[in-house]
Amino acid sequence: MSADSTLPRGTIIAIDGPAASGKGSLGRRLSAHFGLAYLDTGLLYRAIGHKMLKQGADLADSTAAVEVACSLGFDDLRPAILRDDEIAQAAGVVAAHPDVRKALHGLQKRFAAEPPGGAPGTVLDGRDIGTVICPNAQIKLFINAGIEVRARRRHKELQARGLNSIYSRVLRDMRERDARDRSRAIAPLVPADDACVLDTTELDEDSVFRSALAFISSRTPLNSE
Repeated sequence: MSADSTLPRGTIIAIDGPAASGKGSLGRRLSAHFGLAYLDTGLLYRAIGHKMLKQGADLADSTAAVEVACSLGFDDLRPAILRDDEIAQAAGVVAAHPDVRKALHGLQKRFAAEPPGGAPGTVLDGRDIGTVICPNAQIKLFINAGIEVRARRRHKELQARGLNSIYSRVLRDMRERDARDRSRAIAPLVPADDACVLDTTELDEDSVFRSALAFISSRTPLNSE
């Protein structure tokens, strides 16, 4: 199936939301649908956490975390281990460092401004894309869901990958990550004022995708070049 090319060149779709809300699945699907480059920005923080754990570094050490962030490249985002729950927790700790977030701003903004592979636009998902990284994005979506539903999704995902997962621990860790993300002083997890907020608690992936497409098509500036 060929990609939908109705979006103007240079379109940026910013997708924010907490863990296991469905933003990653939606981001990948919108990327394929419109032929846009896709970046899961959460992998940047996971890559930092992964490198620091391998080095035996203290995740609370902001200076060490910034050094790792400054050395990061897109090639560091490939290891499958970045999906492990331990790495997700490490990512939440390093992401709370304001200087780490600042160190990664340029990398993310460059991806949005200069899509790799000559793509006509980009889809970025994370926690501060529409508010900090790409505040001028033409399309902003905030994907949310009840925490118990999100914890069950993550629990099933980990089990499907053959990993030992305990639901109560996943739920606890997710509560802690949510609290860090929403309470940090720099770039807290909040919807952008002009974002479309989608609650996926009782929606399947197809329904979320259709809702996102409906919102995108309603943005009249996108329908006239």
